[in-house]
Formats: sequence, C-alpha cells, structure tokens
Amino acid sequence: MERYVLPAIGHLPVSEISRQQVLAILTPIWTSRRVTARKVRQRIRKTLARAQAHGYVDINVAGEVIDGALPAMPAKAAHHRAPDYADVAAILAAVGTSQAAQATRLCFRFMVLTAARSGEARGAAWTEIDRQRAEWRIPGHRMKSGNPHVVPLTDSAVRVLDDAEQVRDGSDLVFPSPARPGQPLSDNTLSKLLRDLGVDAVPHGFRAAFRTWAAEMTNAPHAIMELALSHVAGDAVERAYSRSDLRRKRRRLMQRWSAFLGDHE
Repeated sequence: MERYVLPAIGHLPVSEISRQQVLAILTPIWTSRRVTARKVRQRIRKTLARAQAHGYVDINVAGEVIDGALPAMPAKAAHHRAPDYADVAAILAAVGTSQAAQATRLCFRFMVLTAARSGEARGAAWTEIDRQRAEWRIPGHRMKSGNPHVVPLTDSAVRVLDDAEQVRDGSDLVFPSPARPGQPLSDNTLSKLLRDLGVDAVPHGFRAAFRTWAAEMTNAPHAIMELALSHVAGDAVERAYSRSDLRRKRRRLMQRWSAFLGDHE
C-alpha cells in the first residue's frame, strides 16, 4: 500500500501552527484513509493539548474548533458473517448433535426457525408465548426498534418450546443459562457454539441467510420478508395506509423456511 507522507510545514513554534495548516494535513485523507486520518489528528491534538496545558498556545487548533471544517466521514457498513442458506440445515443438524448444553442448542434452533435476533431469542420468556395462537409476542422494550413484534410460530418452533420445558429453572426464561440459574444465556454463548463447530458465521448472519433464501427461493412480497425480520416495510405513505402486520402471510413464509430446513409440518 502506498504510504502517506505528511505535507511539510517547516519548523514552527507551536504557537504559530494554524487551523489552516492542520486542515491542509487532514482534509486530503479524511474520507479516503479514515484510520490514518484519525490517528494523525489524535497525535497533533495530543501534542497541542500538552502545549496548551503549559501555556504555549491558547487554542488547540486540532480540537473541536475544526470539526465543522472537516467533511463527514462515510459510514462503514458492518457486514455480519452469514452462512449460505443451503448450509443452514446441516448447521442445525450439527448443533443438535453437539456437546453444547441443551438450552444452548434449543435456543439456537429457535433463533434460526424464527429468524429472530440472538438477544430476542436468548431473552425469550414463557409469558411472551401464546400457545393457543402459536405466536411469540415480544414486547417493545426487547426489540431493537422499540416496537412490539409478533412472531408466528411454526410447528417446528413449537416443538422446540416443548423440548425447552425440560430446561425450566423456575424463572420465566425459555432458555435459561445452565451456569447462572434465572439468567439468560450470555451474548457469547451462541457465537462460541458456532466457533466450536467450525462454522464461519455469527448468530446474526442466520437472519441474512433467511432473507437471501426468501428472496431467491420464494415469491414472497418484499414487505412480507421485511416484516418477518421485524424491519420497517415501505415508505411513510405505505405504512400510513397499512395497518396490518400481514401475520398470516408471514406464517406461510416461515412454514416454507421450516420445511426448507427439513422440518416438514
């Protein structure tokens, strides 16, 4: 990689270093070499902070005073490592025969079958389960969006809940930690399970696998796929006219996902 050479500004007393000189150094690399730019600014800022503390400068010209002059750094997209959807069934089988605790195995399976986030599955409570309607009603305070979300449960997901009766510990948690009774599984538990099995993916990646499968293997409308992941579907106008969460159609999609994974209803 080509090395970045700082522009030469000669030898100056710190009191003569100007904002314009600092910006001349940072601006060319601020959006193209974000890590380098931050480190360069940090070093200049730290040096000038010491000078300011000893009374050599009145203002740190690498500090907040130049924030408005620097262009916004583009957000770096974070992509979760996801398995190919064609491999998910085999991963579920490997999880099922692993040496992990039963609560861990069941929680992972429930997460995949419902396309839920790891935290939602790990924090699942029996009071959230409506067996009569075969629904999982997640309250808003447990959702990323802050809005309550209802997940239609397939027969396969219900069977996981039946098996989870065996790991009850007296708390309301569906998948309590075997090491910490009354507490949910830790956020690292499912990740460690995958690492131990040699699966190059993270728990959140299974939501991406579901979404890719739905787009490539079904004719489900975009709104159905997004709502299944508890994403906001459509623009503001569409949402204003749509008062339904399309639960029946989402149930059919989840049944197809379950069947694809080898659990035939």
